[in-house]
Amino acid sequence: MKRIISSFLAIFIAICMIVGSERRAWGYVDPGSGLIALQTIASVMAAYAYMVRRRIMAFFARKKQTAVLPVANKTGDSREIA
Repeated sequence: MKRIISSFLAIFIAICMIVGSERRAWGYVDPGSGLIALQTIASVMAAYAYMVRRRIMAFFARKKQTAVLPVANKTGDSREIA
């Protein structure tokens, strides 16, 4: 557990150092870029839902409860049982 925590801490520190030492970018971002990112996220979610559709359908489906009635065992001729 300590190894996992220390790994996450190292990754977090590395990300903080990258963000902290970032230079200004004088670039241009197209207004349609946000829509492309939104479409990418939506398509990934749709693909994931397609892959796990059985679990999703099972989650929303109501399970039928079947009643099990006890049956007495009768011995003898089959005409007497019916």
